[in-house]
Amino acid sequence: MKIKLLAGALGAEISGIDLTGHLSAKDYLEIRTLLIEHEVIFFRNQDVSPAQQHALASSFGPLQTHPAYATLEGFPEITILESTAEKPSKIECWHSDMTFRAHPPMGTVLRSKVIPQKGGDTLWSSMTAAYNGLSSQMQTFLRGLTAVHDFSYGFKDSLAEPGGSERLAQAVADNPPVSHPVIRTHPESNKKVIFVNPLFTTYIEGLPAAESQAILQFLYQHNATPEYNCRFAWEADCIAIWDNRSTQHKPINDYFPAYRCLERIVIDGDKPY
Repeated sequence: MKIKLLAGALGAEISGIDLTGHLSAKDYLEIRTLLIEHEVIFFRNQDVSPAQQHALASSFGPLQTHPAYATLEGFPEITILESTAEKPSKIECWHSDMTFRAHPPMGTVLRSKVIPQKGGDTLWSSMTAAYNGLSSQMQTFLRGLTAVHDFSYGFKDSLAEPGGSERLAQAVADNPPVSHPVIRTHPESNKKVIFVNPLFTTYIEGLPAAESQAILQFLYQHNATPEYNCRFAWEADCIAIWDNRSTQHKPINDYFPAYRCLERIVIDGDKPY
């Protein structure tokens, strides 16, 4: 495999491997090693089948399903992320996937199906670099805090739509608010990372509301620092794999009313500590 680094903090484009072919245990191990090192990795010109995408994601561990999105027939773990002129994407802020769960995903495997002629890039940010960019005093203070993450907060726009509360009633019931450390430890690299995001995090426990919001807003702005970011320009048949424990991502929705379609699998993770 050949590795092209995309930015100083994270991101690598990998070539020299065919994900549509037979992958050995050694191949899967090397991909995982590259993911832990670079936090988000990309592969171009990979016209994988749903079964091949499923096998690639499964090499990392058990898979999760998502309670709010349509799925691919025969593959309930593959969610369809579509944005149309009639129903454009609602998610525009930085986030980690599904932190509203007690065991958030360890990673995500995203495949591009239909890409607009222009626009639609995605940004990733290293929460490892963001943590390292804090002062030692702030690091010490944050390590003692926990924050609440809530499905209902992240999907408030969908819940407010006509019929939305009925459609998502079971998802809301199945996903009550959960508490995670503001600073978590990566279970494989043992590095510290910031683990709050503006999509799902509602407040820091044990602090007055004003202090909680001030600290969260500071962290959200800090996490988006350009020096911690990389940017990927999609083409059809690209694969992105990111470490959901140590990154956040942000779609750039600058392509409307063009159509875009991606297919995503999330990999089960552990309880943050």
